[in-house]
Amino acid sequence: MLIRRAALLDGTRTDIRVGERITGMADGLTAEPGETEYDAAGGAVIPGLHDHHIHLRAAAAALHSVRVGPDEVHSRAELAETLAAATVGADGWIRAVGYHDAAAGPLDRHVLDELAPSVPVRIQHRSGAQWILNTAALRRVGLADHPDGRLPSADGSWAATLRSDPGLDELGALLCRYGVTGVTDATPDLAAGDVAALQREMRQRVRCLAPGKRILHDDELDPDELSRWIGDRHAEGFPVAVHCVTAAQLVVTLEALRSSGTHPLDRIEHAAVVPDGSLADLAGRAVTVVTQPNFVAERGDQYLADVAPAEQPELWRVASLLRAGVPVALSTDAPFGDADPWAAMRAAVFRRTPAGHVLGEAECVPASAALQMFLGDPGRPATPRRVEPGAAADLCILSTPPEATLAELDAAAVAATVIGGEVVYQRG
Repeated sequence: MLIRRAALLDGTRTDIRVGERITGMADGLTAEPGETEYDAAGGAVIPGLHDHHIHLRAAAAALHSVRVGPDEVHSRAELAETLAAATVGADGWIRAVGYHDAAAGPLDRHVLDELAPSVPVRIQHRSGAQWILNTAALRRVGLADHPDGRLPSADGSWAATLRSDPGLDELGALLCRYGVTGVTDATPDLAAGDVAALQREMRQRVRCLAPGKRILHDDELDPDELSRWIGDRHAEGFPVAVHCVTAAQLVVTLEALRSSGTHPLDRIEHAAVVPDGSLADLAGRAVTVVTQPNFVAERGDQYLADVAPAEQPELWRVASLLRAGVPVALSTDAPFGDADPWAAMRAAVFRRTPAGHVLGEAECVPASAALQMFLGDPGRPATPRRVEPGAAADLCILSTPPEATLAELDAAAVAATVIGGEVVYQRG
């Protein structure tokens, strides 16, 4: 294919010839016999976006789940109405996601028995760490005598009974509309067969963090054990990706990395809270942070209500990490965050909460930096890819020129998505 009249981010006008890779770039290329032509009409052509932290199966399931977060539900009565109107899935369950106590107060099995239909109902907390099941659901998973129905997601003794492998076509098509050509699945404990299935079913190129992904919990932090685990993964040739959503988890992880040593591809996922004193340690470990400032835009008002003012500047940092010399990449954490990477970029630039407040103004970054942090190499997320000869022909073609693309950072500007030289999405 020959892409005509493209504009690179630096303003260069060029035609781009692609097969599976970019084979030529120059202004005024002549179409070869049988070559398809695409007119970019002066729109920006950039490397396809890469979402560096997403949960593919969960994101696919969430597309068919009921949303019951604070944006959708504002009282127990509204929660009851939403669940009553929900469609029971083919598996006989009602599956709801995105819950926070701010929506309708604390939930347990007894509250759900009062509010929900008599069919099995499970509601996921928006952190992803916990499910709340009603009595019918608890019977289904063999836990009829459980005291409160609040079950940790990481407990395979019950979660494995509900495992499903939802098809990924719809999710893949959605990501194509966003210009996403690659993803990194952050689900822990994937077997080789699980990884192969993801790579086979997704339109996008798929990289997985397993077997080096580790989720930490504050009540089980053990620096020595974590250091041994990191050392074992390194000895097997794997980098690690450690989930850190609290200051304690970050501090313990940095100490474990100091003790065990680092791999060039080690990552810290989320870094939701970074105290000032940890910035130099992060830079010293040379570990990449993959973070999600979209949570400021999605949950910022709750942070303003729940987090002490003195600690709010520590939330979802980006600019201060970059200033400290920490390699940083962005992602969405879908389905726990919105899957639109352009919305995440805008959040990194403006850091506005849903009510319009600015949370962490010192952490704002320029639009060009926010975009670059979604263009990183899958293995080295903080190393941007470029549109250049020899690069994979994974491209996002926009209807807006570079200046307008950066000014708007809007998924609506995605005109076409190309993976391996093949157009997998074309608007209209």
